[in-house]
Amino acid sequence: MRPSSLRASSGALRRLLLALLGGLTCGVFGLAWRVDRFGQQERAAPADVLVVLGARVLPGGVPSGALLARVEKAVALYHQGLASRLLFSGGVGVNPPSEAQVMRALAVRLGVPAEACFLEEQSHSTEQNARFSAQVLRALGAERVVVVSDPYHLLRARQYFRLEGWEVATSPALLTERNLHAADRFYWTVREAFALLLHPRVLLARSPSR
Repeated sequence: MRPSSLRASSGALRRLLLALLGGLTCGVFGLAWRVDRFGQQERAAPADVLVVLGARVLPGGVPSGALLARVEKAVALYHQGLASRLLFSGGVGVNPPSEAQVMRALAVRLGVPAEACFLEEQSHSTEQNARFSAQVLRALGAERVVVVSDPYHLLRARQYFRLEGWEVATSPALLTERNLHAADRFYWTVREAFALLLHPRVLLARSPSR
């Protein structure tokens, strides 16, 4: 092959790669915008159960800022009368006890009766949050559900619950540090966009017919 042909082929490949990179970048940031807009909107409605998704537990069983914000938001919805039961979803991470146990203890301190709190302690991911919570919700006879989490997390959480046969309303914990700090909000939102793009089955999950 002549040098001129090699240069032309190399130039065409470069243009193709740039076009693919540009398309991927637009896709990521476009989806990130969708993730952010979805998460900032309050969609809570009267429900049978409030499902609170877990976050990191610090050494000594201390709740992280995200965990605290999620529980505070769920307790506020409980006191508003949106639901009479709460399901805390999250297993044991790096530091015991389970995220669910730490959340229940917080909720009880904030005025929720212990008998109104239910635990799901097996999950270690959003997918497992949805799978194992769905089992508990069915056992409780729940039909209407509100999921509480950080804003950036809610679109992916809803999609996983859809795959489990649930259409859930969502409620953002807007006072979490990952939402209040612009750099954190940008990082976690873009991270979620990548996570969704890498799992098209989740991204494209449709509303189930119940």
